[in-house]
Amino acid sequence: MANKAILAGGSGFLGRALARELVRGGWQVVVLTRTPQEPGDVAWDATTLGPWADELEGAAAIVNFTGRSVNCIHTPENKRLILESRVNSVRVLGAAVARCHRPPPVWVQCATLALYGNAGDRVCDEQAPLADDFSAQVSRQWEAAFAAVAAPGLRQVVLRIGIVLGPGGGGLTPLAKLARRFLGGTVGSGRQYFSWLHLADMNGIILRALSQPEMAGAYNACAPNPVTNAEFMRALRHAVGRPWSPPAPEWAVRFGAHYFMRTDADLALTGRRCVPRRLLEEGYQFQFPELGPALRDALAE
Repeated sequence: MANKAILAGGSGFLGRALARELVRGGWQVVVLTRTPQEPGDVAWDATTLGPWADELEGAAAIVNFTGRSVNCIHTPENKRLILESRVNSVRVLGAAVARCHRPPPVWVQCATLALYGNAGDRVCDEQAPLADDFSAQVSRQWEAAFAAVAAPGLRQVVLRIGIVLGPGGGGLTPLAKLARRFLGGTVGSGRQYFSWLHLADMNGIILRALSQPEMAGAYNACAPNPVTNAEFMRALRHAVGRPWSPPAPEWAVRFGAHYFMRTDADLALTGRRCVPRRLLEEGYQFQFPELGPALRDALAE
């Protein structure tokens, strides 16, 4: 029988891409989702135990993608949902694991580089100081909930993920659309760093975490060569065949984000310069270590 992987919250861009990769590798995939739409999808609410928990019995792995999108205006209610969706999903999965007679031996928990805050030029590896803003506080509580899971013998891996670049979804699609309309200029000062990762490496890192027993603890899941926003937007314009676009000053970004895109402008105006020190030390070979080839591949028709 094929290895069985439980992808909690796996109906989005990253989850579906990993599911396809796992199926190609002979895995059986179960996606826990609020809105089942495809074969292998199982309903859950990410908060309470239910029939979905039976799927964990004898499974080979859990990968948890669950979390309300941060791509919204950060009202008090949205902040509450962002935090609770992450912490509650970890807690209820932990409760489901605890009642298994044959629990999964490995759990990969997706997290975020936002833990390091708006770090400026400072290079952030896994030992970098942690920030204390809203996104970092969410990340702290998220990882603390995961660390509190009581399951003897469970190997736990945290992946602090950067911006994933891949075809057909994620943050790259709207950015490329803007660039094609000559709206792909530098955002704000352009000095904020952009820690990115190609989708192929996202899958590769997760597959490594599932198969390599030495992987445990927290890892920065990002390419080894972060770039500034100005560098990223220049490379994106080149990838879509646009030589120049006017820069977007901070006031315009904040106005447009709030009134037109209905999101938090700080998602574009802040950044961090992260490096995957642990992955490199352990010998992971990135398929796309440089931004230019990564963008060309992700945007290939």
